Amino acid sequence: MFFREAENGKNPASLLLHGFPALSLMFKNLMVALSDKFYLVAPDYPGFGFSDFPDTKDFEYSFKIYRHTSQVR
Repeated sequence: MFFREAENGKNPASLLLHGFPALSLMFKNLMVALSDKFYLVAPDYPGFGFSDFPDTKDFEYSFKIYRHTSQVR
């Protein structure tokens, strides 16, 4: 799974989750603006942006899967 990161590990962390259909690139300018105050991570869900596109035999593309991030592989 691809993710963008703006790091300063000493700062509070924030996870930036995109909507459907979108990708982490939408947070690029925000991450630049806030990277001095926060540790930011913005993932691309499977099948979006730069993340892999798993075969439908191996991955269920559904809102249910994306809603429950513990199930996203």
